[in-house]
Amino acid sequence: MNCEGVKPDGFTFATVLTGLAALCDLNLGLQVHAQMVKSGHGDENCVGNSLVDMYMKNQRLADGFRAFQEMPQRDVSSWTQMAAGCLQCGEPGIALEVIAEMRKTGVKPSRFTLATAFNACATLSSLEEGKKLHGLRIELGTEIDVCVDNALLDMYAKCGSMDAVWTVFRLMNDRSIISWTTMIMGCAQNGQAREALKIFDEMIVEGIEPNYVTFICVLYACSQGGFIDEGWKYFSSMSSDHGISPGEDHYACMVNLLGRGGLIKEAEELTLAMPFKLGMLVWQTLLGACQLHGDIQTGKRAAEHAVNLDKKHPSSYVLLSNMFAGLNNWHSVGDIRELMETSDVKKIPGSSWIEDLR
Repeated sequence: MNCEGVKPDGFTFATVLTGLAALCDLNLGLQVHAQMVKSGHGDENCVGNSLVDMYMKNQRLADGFRAFQEMPQRDVSSWTQMAAGCLQCGEPGIALEVIAEMRKTGVKPSRFTLATAFNACATLSSLEEGKKLHGLRIELGTEIDVCVDNALLDMYAKCGSMDAVWTVFRLMNDRSIISWTTMIMGCAQNGQAREALKIFDEMIVEGIEPNYVTFICVLYACSQGGFIDEGWKYFSSMSSDHGISPGEDHYACMVNLLGRGGLIKEAEELTLAMPFKLGMLVWQTLLGACQLHGDIQTGKRAAEHAVNLDKKHPSSYVLLSNMFAGLNNWHSVGDIRELMETSDVKKIPGSSWIEDLR
């Protein structure tokens, strides 16, 4: 279009920037940004929103903020785009600050804003902030759709407030497969494995067809509850009753279920019998089970497979080291740490925070 002398307008730039955001192509995005400024289309709202999205998808938080602040006018889409971008950049706290600032300016949040806010609270496990936003969701009433309530369910589950999870779920008039799946995982993660399976059975009775992710959550619940027989039943029903071929995640859940139950041999046999090339997840799962039960020989084999798949991933080394440490085999622990140093493998440090509720 440029070669033929047709000048792009604001919608052209917005479309191109949206495409570059999807491609995460920063270099070309910078060129389009420069051309946009020269063409004088930087003041248009749709262009500014797309420009912010492009920078955020490329993990350029500072540039995204700069583009956002240079917008002469910001509507609810602009603010929501900025908050969602902060969340994508791993800054959920800043995302909530953006939404708070939006409300101060008098811009009414949309359902997309609320869904982003709930996702940020879930990431932070910030129950108090989530409760405040739940009040805003009640105020908006009929303007809210099932996607927002799904995010609300996930937020309460990630914060460990299961009473609130059950209340929200039972009050939902419209439940999608995501609603049911979120509920199953929430119960499984919060010590209610048996309730998670009851919800799955209830979902089937209501005629809701489970999907790939639903079965991951169901098998995870079986693993958390130690329900080996039920796990095999649900695993077998995937293909026989629902036409879903088990993937690596499902096999990893089964390996974890068998491993936690002390059936290390069966877990390894299932691993070796998988009908596709294995990734690191299953081997690390088996290694974790070996660590739990002190099975050195199987653990070594699992660790060898995991390390061969990715020699720079620290988790395999750490799991093997912890297994030896649990058996007071400090010589082997030292060998693994030395291997990590010579291979330039670094353990990712943990982090924690305390929420000030004053």
